[in-house]
This record gives sequence, C-alpha cells and structure tokens, in this order.
Amino acid sequence: MLRVVLVYPEIPPNTGNIARTCAATQTELHLVEPLGFEISDRYLKRAGLDYWPFVNLQTHTSWEAFDQVRQQQGGRSISFSKSGTHSYLQFQFCEDDWLIFGSESSGLPPDVLQDSFAVLRIPMANQQVRSLNLSVSAAVGLFEARRQLALMT
Repeated sequence: MLRVVLVYPEIPPNTGNIARTCAATQTELHLVEPLGFEISDRYLKRAGLDYWPFVNLQTHTSWEAFDQVRQQQGGRSISFSKSGTHSYLQFQFCEDDWLIFGSESSGLPPDVLQDSFAVLRIPMANQQVRSLNLSVSAAVGLFEARRQLALMT
C-alpha cells in the first residue's frame, strides 16, 4: 500500500488538504515531527473538513522514529524535491513505496534525500516558479503512483 509522508510540515491547511486526499484514496498519512502546528489546529481541521475520521494518520516524534517504522514495514523511500534527479513521470512506482515530502519553507533535509531510494522532481515549464504548493505536489505524486499501479477506480 502506498503511503504519504510529510516531514516537518509547517502550514496547517496544506496538511489538511493532503489528509483529505489521503482519506479519499485510503492512503496512510505519516507526519514527522516537529510540526509547525498542533494537530488540533482549527485551520488543519477545516481543510480536512469532516473527513478526518477516514484518515489513517500516524505521527512520529522524529525522522529516526519514522525511519524505524519504515524499515520494519519495508518499502522504498521515494522523495520529492525540486532538486530531484528524475522526473516523477519517468519513474516506476511500487505498491509499498513511501512518498516523502518536505516542509514548505525548506524541503527535505539532506540526510533524508541521501537515504532515499530515488529523489523525484515535478517538472515545471516556468523556471521562475520555485516550487508547487505542498498539497498539490503530494496529490500529483500520489495520483501518478496510483495511476501506474492501476489503483484508480
């Protein structure tokens, strides 16, 4: 089963929107602390609306704590970064992949990128645009993986 991982997310509505996407696709959502908000934040809840009961949410106190869980469960760490070496469109996803996204202001830390099986980028035509919104990036990556794996219904 695919999983979405947010490492040090900072903006509650982004995380709420990603949670909603995960609820709609029955995808586990893993949050790696520290978070830039409280889980009870009203903006986080508002973005997820009434879908929170359908989110399989796991929180981890640190990257190391998360990585232990990932290693126990197996699967590849597939990181998304503007500095990615491969386009997400040219990558073959597997059902047990962990799709990893970094914080809105600083992306993924170098050690996370270094330990990744692959670091993917989402190509953009306008090089003046630094990056896509985190919730858009997570949806783009998740839905491409689901499309490849014929998980679309």
